[in-house]
Amino acid sequence: MKKEKTDKANQNDFSSEMLQFIEQSPTCFHATKNIKNLLCEKGFSELSEQNPWKIKHGERYFVTRGDSSIIAFALPQKCNGGFAIVASHTDSPALKIKEGGEKNELGVCRLNVEKYGGLLLSPWFDRPLSVAGRVAIRSKNGKIEMRLADIRRPLALIPSLAIHFDRNANDGKKIDFQNEMLPVFSEEGERSILDAISEHLKIKKTDILATDLFVYNAERGFFWGAQNEFLSSPRLDDLECAWTTLQGFLDSIVTLEEMQNIPVYATFDNEEVGSMTRQGADSTFLSETLERISISLKKNREEHFCALARSFLVSADNAHALHPAHAHLFDPVNRPLVNKGIVAKLNAAQKYTTDSISLALFKDFCQKAAVPLQIFTNNSNVAGGSTLGNISQTHVSVRSIDVGLPQWAMHSPLESAGAKDPIFMKRATEAFFKADEFPLD
Repeated sequence: MKKEKTDKANQNDFSSEMLQFIEQSPTCFHATKNIKNLLCEKGFSELSEQNPWKIKHGERYFVTRGDSSIIAFALPQKCNGGFAIVASHTDSPALKIKEGGEKNELGVCRLNVEKYGGLLLSPWFDRPLSVAGRVAIRSKNGKIEMRLADIRRPLALIPSLAIHFDRNANDGKKIDFQNEMLPVFSEEGERSILDAISEHLKIKKTDILATDLFVYNAERGFFWGAQNEFLSSPRLDDLECAWTTLQGFLDSIVTLEEMQNIPVYATFDNEEVGSMTRQGADSTFLSETLERISISLKKNREEHFCALARSFLVSADNAHALHPAHAHLFDPVNRPLVNKGIVAKLNAAQKYTTDSISLALFKDFCQKAAVPLQIFTNNSNVAGGSTLGNISQTHVSVRSIDVGLPQWAMHSPLESAGAKDPIFMKRATEAFFKADEFPLD
């Protein structure tokens, strides 16, 4: 009994740290900055894509692109294997503020927003909302400077229409996004969103040249359930995987003497909108980074291709947990549950990269780490989603598997999951990075 209590405490402490990271990462820019800060604390050196790389064995490095994607790697003493890669994404569905900012009419100022990603719209009503993002400003020396902003308090809200005006509200209705989803921000003509941002950054409003601002759910993550066995938070998809795999990556490289493969940790932006950006998984970011590692280690093109053939990619993006009210929409056999471990995702139409070889290898990693593994397949009558695994494969074609942690309410502003599962992903990731080789075809 004492060991069970200790395990539970460790699980919830770990999950609590994850919730703190998510709270401090309201946008992809903040998530990347927080990952970068943690890497620097652990002794990683930053590289620039604009300059030649001088890297050496036994050291740790990272490189960013677009302020919203980051790739970190460590160089073992030998590097005789391939690349061991874990990839996730930093972005989440949100309301993006359009240029022009707001709409003043009928006594109030509302933020003029558009959809970013496939949002579940109805849960956005009647929630405390805030604003965060990236701002381009004219600095004192006349140059353009990028700054991050996060108001970090309830700043706006989308009020529901009272049922007295819509007696059929509970019978289902189509939401008119352009009209109904604009958050109320202030009284008409009193304040603009740039007023709030300039005051927060302590700059003149006229110094703001451009913005990438998002409206986000200002609620903090929390534990719930009879024994605090569940948790809820904004942006679990996919910051839960981004943080847990980062912890597994960092713990696996405490010592590099015995490692054969080059461990690579990657997080990409724009997965929720198709990844077709210079910092997305459908870019050259990963392929160029891996090639530059090989070049810097004096490997020729043939040796680089050999290393890729020995490589393995784990695409970590959250999975659907069996919903207790909608079980008929799930596969009758493969039905992942929260708090029962990592989920491997398979699909005959190849929306996921998992095959029998990659699944067998990943099962072995999980068994060595004493981590439970579940299977997700779609109900054959229900079309499923996709993730970044197949997209990245078009640029870096290596053996790959798609996995995630089970969650409810994916793409809601408040998603829910199991409090026990995060540490499972950390342990499996650590075991993966420590593997000597990936016996492939």
